[in-house]
Amino acid sequence: MVFAKTKSVCPVCLKVIPAEKDADRDGNIYMLKSCPEHGSFKTLIWEGDVRSYLNWQIENRSIEAPVDGKEPSKGCPYDCGLCKEHLRKGCCMLLELTTRCNLRCPVCFASAGEKESNDLSLEEIEKQYDYLMSHGGPFNIQLSGGEPTMRDDLPEIISMGLKKGFSFFQLNTNGIRLAEEPGYALELKDAGLSCAFLQFDSLSDDAYLVLRGRKLRDLKLKAIENCREAGLGVVLVPVIAPGVNDNEIGDILKFAVSNIPYVRGVHFQPVSYFGRNSLDRSLKRITIPLMLRLIEEQTGGIMKKADFAGGEAENPYCSFHASYLRRKDGSLKSLPRAGGNSSCCCCNTASDDTRNFVATQWGSLSAPATQDTYRSADNGLTETSSLDAFLEYALKNTFTVSGMIFQDAYNLDLQRLKRCYICEMDRDLGMVPFCAYNLTDSNGKYLYRK
Repeated sequence: MVFAKTKSVCPVCLKVIPAEKDADRDGNIYMLKSCPEHGSFKTLIWEGDVRSYLNWQIENRSIEAPVDGKEPSKGCPYDCGLCKEHLRKGCCMLLELTTRCNLRCPVCFASAGEKESNDLSLEEIEKQYDYLMSHGGPFNIQLSGGEPTMRDDLPEIISMGLKKGFSFFQLNTNGIRLAEEPGYALELKDAGLSCAFLQFDSLSDDAYLVLRGRKLRDLKLKAIENCREAGLGVVLVPVIAPGVNDNEIGDILKFAVSNIPYVRGVHFQPVSYFGRNSLDRSLKRITIPLMLRLIEEQTGGIMKKADFAGGEAENPYCSFHASYLRRKDGSLKSLPRAGGNSSCCCCNTASDDTRNFVATQWGSLSAPATQDTYRSADNGLTETSSLDAFLEYALKNTFTVSGMIFQDAYNLDLQRLKRCYICEMDRDLGMVPFCAYNLTDSNGKYLYRK
């Protein structure tokens, strides 16, 4: 039963084609589309019926036109940079500082290390900072690559960004240099780094061999320890792949909770089929409902599906998130969402609200503790009932679990893409939505990335 229509692209030629959302007889939701030249495609997008799919949606009617957005000519997704048809001004911006990497992961959205090294000069980085500030900034900045720690001037890059007016810097890293170089985590923190966004796929080496091409478990643990000693917050970022590490979700979460407050949260990224990806594309993709079911099952109900909500500023089918407070007995209490439970609040969540929420949640030893959080907490949570004492306690004991369902050529929904607020900075185009910038056809050819 077809219950909704949208537009997508052909995975072979990347031409825009009509797409339908179909409630299949197996009880799940699929995207159906057909290219006149390359045939039909069917992709799982939701495990559950139409009611559960529609109930996940929180309608956000607000529009934040990009600052100085360009006039569209070819239409979405071909006019990114951003064009005036885009519905979000942006929240998080990736600056790819280098194409160099000290790994060659079988799974890499940027296909890092395949071409001649291409590092942005400090002058080019300064121009990108200036561009972002004049086009809606300040944004949260993700320092990415390649592996950004391959650059020895990384502290200088962070300091430059602070002087330009940006306040939150997140390091997308495999953690190798953080693990191997004593004092490096402290050097980055002193320069102004807010948190390490640490690639962390497993607590065993088997999964790292499949996803990263080498054993990395001990290096990951050492990187976390070095960040702890430096007082630098860490967010664990597992790529979850079917049959590889989807049985480790609970173990990763339990490990993270045991390392509060320096581990600020876990941000799951179910595998998407773009960039360099040697994994077989499976019809049984990892969807939001599956992730939430596995979280509940593998944590023994400590974290429940009902704790989670979809994105509010972005399209709700792009993400899921929940926040928890660790009680003094070690148990977790689910906290209300930042926008509250009122639909009228969620309908108008802005990109800046999300930017501030993320910065507060993931910054070193920070938490979104408010009087509302205090009122929702159990009596006896702390030894005193004073608000100040509670906020001090919550500062070190709030923890987030989230995930992002990136889009590839098989599940791309242009309605979702138009609300994307995570962008890649491109030296020629400006801001390009992440899922458009990394979109590749079935032969691995990018739509935007050079």
